[in-house]
Amino acid sequence: MAGTDAGSGPENRTTSDSGSKTDGESEGIVPTGFVEAIFTTPEGSAPMEEVEGIEAVSRQGLDGDRYMKGTGYYSGFDECEVTFIEREAIDEIDAEYGIDLSDGRHRRNVVTSGVSVHELLNVEFRVGDVVFEGTRPRPPCAHVEQVAGEDGVSRALKSDRGGICASVVDGGRIAVDDEVEALEAVSDPDGLADAIRDRLASR
Repeated sequence: MAGTDAGSGPENRTTSDSGSKTDGESEGIVPTGFVEAIFTTPEGSAPMEEVEGIEAVSRQGLDGDRYMKGTGYYSGFDECEVTFIEREAIDEIDAEYGIDLSDGRHRRNVVTSGVSVHELLNVEFRVGDVVFEGTRPRPPCAHVEQVAGEDGVSRALKSDRGGICASVVDGGRIAVDDEVEALEAVSDPDGLADAIRDRLASR
């Protein structure tokens, strides 16, 4: 795998810049990182289950996950096909609040390292065999804290620590240790700003 020494752990990984940028790309939209963990759950209030790899289905989500099945807490009115969160944000929460969310209680699907997931908004990016498009931020809600069973989780996930939503452009398989590689910027989708404002207003 590019950027990874054989047998090295996450702490020894290196990131790279893919060089030339396509028309319309801004500086810094070609981040490279790695998948640290993957979580899914079949129901909106069920515990997240960690998996080593999973199939992503185009325009639907992760195989067996609640939002692909239509059983998520926000299914039908505010759902994300797939959610991403940074391992660095999880570590910051542990250090600042003493809350360990590494077991998946953040309720996000894919944990990354070495890349700012917010730089993937309005960008197509590849993980394993799959092409995703970052669509909007995913701020925390009261439901996250309720399911986590610990006070302060929702507050800790604020300030851009809550991750992002992404849609599955081209399906395939993703797995732990896959590289996260930005491909190209996409035009701002119609209604994105309104969707974000509505989401923030409901918090």
